[in-house]
Amino acid sequence: MSFTELRQHDRDRWHALAGQAVEKPETRHFIDGDWVDSLGGERFETINPATGEVIASVSAGMEKDVDRAVAAAKSAFRAGSWAKMAPRQRMKVLYRFAELVEANAAELAVLESVDMGKPIADAITTDLPLVCETIRFMAECIDKVDGAVTNTASDVLHMVLREPLGVVGAITPWNFPMLMAAWKFAPALAAGNSVVLKPAEQSPLTSPRLAQLFVEAGGPPGVFNVVQGVGEVTGKALALHMDVAKISFTGSTEVGKLMLQYAGQSNMKRVGLECGGKSPQLFLSDLPNMAAAVKAAYGGVFRNMGEVCTAGSRLLVERPIYDEFIERFTAESQRAYIPGDPLDPATTMGPLVTHADQQRVLGMIETGKSEGARLVFGGNTPDALANGAYVNPTLFADVDNRMTIARQEIFGPVAGVIPFDSVDEALSIANDTIYGLAASLWTKDLDKAFKLVRGIEAGVIWVNTYEEADFTQPFGGYKQSGNTRDKCMDSYRSYTQTKSAWMRLSE
Repeated sequence: MSFTELRQHDRDRWHALAGQAVEKPETRHFIDGDWVDSLGGERFETINPATGEVIASVSAGMEKDVDRAVAAAKSAFRAGSWAKMAPRQRMKVLYRFAELVEANAAELAVLESVDMGKPIADAITTDLPLVCETIRFMAECIDKVDGAVTNTASDVLHMVLREPLGVVGAITPWNFPMLMAAWKFAPALAAGNSVVLKPAEQSPLTSPRLAQLFVEAGGPPGVFNVVQGVGEVTGKALALHMDVAKISFTGSTEVGKLMLQYAGQSNMKRVGLECGGKSPQLFLSDLPNMAAAVKAAYGGVFRNMGEVCTAGSRLLVERPIYDEFIERFTAESQRAYIPGDPLDPATTMGPLVTHADQQRVLGMIETGKSEGARLVFGGNTPDALANGAYVNPTLFADVDNRMTIARQEIFGPVAGVIPFDSVDEALSIANDTIYGLAASLWTKDLDKAFKLVRGIEAGVIWVNTYEEADFTQPFGGYKQSGNTRDKCMDSYRSYTQTKSAWMRLSE
């Protein structure tokens, strides 16, 4: 069934599909093309954040389970069944893989919705189509990336070959479980590597199914493996493993720093990090369209319950439009984002991923109030959804950039408006952060726009829009937001290494 057809399903249909999917979900690891339990029988529970109910007991990978998965991946890589497969054949397998993901989109969407609270409409209209697009884009890269024959002496042949790394360990977050996984496994697989994926323990149900679909598409067993488990055990074991050539990690800055340490403690493996953010959106008084700017502002922070690394949670607004901006943001955002049942296609905001995260975000809101920020709306939970991990959309005004809510990544639906009086002041506030993932600016003045684009310390900057992109855009940050670039041709290259072959020819 196509994505277009799935968008016609109503709430009852989605609940029926969810009931079927969670009646007996697959909860084992997927290693070497087969479903396997943890060797020691360890398990953990995954919870539906909309209801607080246990969905399933999932196999919890220990160090020996990671060893088993890495051994399968290494064996598959050394055998060459995937790494040495003809490029066009690898492309065909990945194209077929994308087709199977779309064919199984209903099952994958409901599993993701009940596992981490994602609104079903977002899963079907955004996440899963982008998973398929990611796989197809990386497949297209396979025969587009060349080595080189350099210009040397006439009796020398010098070739620069581009080869896969070997075994890639991927550790992915819970906010976009399938999409962030695809941003890692798709380029790694396309480049000829084998993969061991460790999904977040809060959202473990979809990734093993993706690995199974890869094998169904013709991918050799052992090339794509998934081991579930908690980060402190399973993720750490993967990052320390001596046979893993690269760790690709998306998550918190704190854990990202541990990945660098683990690489140094083991085999100096490559580490690709996409970490936290505290992205500023700058609204100058000469912005071209107030309605579009306000819509982008609340969409940029409330989308996906605010559980987005690029959430534009710092709203820097020039004083001449400050009051109007807050008034329009307040009126429009509360109509656009209303917490509800994630399996209802009309729902635009689901629960946070866990009740612990709900309490953490509510605690941050209390901190904002105690430090002097003015609560404009929200700051509480919806009465009708008491069993779920919900937090109402929340806006603070009169925020100072030194406040905790302006400095720490909240990862929830909380925005703060910070006034400024000049472009130089806005630039100073925007850069006063340890992060540098993304930013936006809104102005009709080309000189101001160029000054801010050059001056803002962030890896992704939007002008008069927010979170708009295609696969030509490198995605990644400056400073403690990370060191890698996803979702582009450079991402594919980052899963390869070059080999210089210098050959002396006979005279």
